Amino acid sequence: MLLASVLRAAHRSDLPSFSNHDVSGTFGDPSLPRMRVVCLGDSSLTGPGLESIDSIFIRRLVRPYAEHHHVELISLAVGGSKAIDVIEGQLDEAVDLRPDIALVSVGSNDAIRAVPPAVYRRRMDHILDRLGEVSGAMLVLGMGDLSTIPRLPPALKPFLRRRSRLFDGAAAAAAASHPVAVKVWTRGRMADGFEGRLDLFAGDQFHAGDEGHRLFAEETEPAFRAAYRLWRQREAAGRR
Repeated sequence: MLLASVLRAAHRSDLPSFSNHDVSGTFGDPSLPRMRVVCLGDSSLTGPGLESIDSIFIRRLVRPYAEHHHVELISLAVGGSKAIDVIEGQLDEAVDLRPDIALVSVGSNDAIRAVPPAVYRRRMDHILDRLGEVSGAMLVLGMGDLSTIPRLPPALKPFLRRRSRLFDGAAAAAAASHPVAVKVWTRGRMADGFEGRLDLFAGDQFHAGDEGHRLFAEETEPAFRAAYRLWRQREAAGRR
């Protein structure tokens, strides 16, 4: 029933659909020390519906670091991905890139498409196990409250609210079991800031718009700063 309701909502002819973007880019003087940020995940990292690619939260986060680093932002994310898709289609390349900071943002499609939370947790552990072997630090987003998405049927709100908490908790538990991982706090404005705020969504009423990504960036910045400090400390200690 959940899948049928989601599929009907996904194919509403009265709302637009948008293309995904590759948000990869380089920032800062090439002579500065390198900072490589590799992103794995879903459409939260591809910005469908954004007026400008620079509005996406990860670009907002890395640009200030270009004052002291030559930032390489590499996104392997694919819209619609579940954790299994990250494992099968993105993880090997991410490991080969040996990120200074690896960012993982996946889980919403698992929650919406009825993947069991325990299965999602195991897959997140696998992703973080492999990334943790080659990364200076890892940033795990988890998720806010999917029940605030206007496009999804109101009747699913209680179910989606509970699923959001369960899956964010699974992401937090996976991050807590990996010493180089930092989890973004998503139970505050990331969870309730979108309630009733159509202006924070793109025109498809599903993905975050420019102002929504501004909120994402503001709420993610403390955790990104912590991941940056962790990477620098490990680098100074000669560890990977």
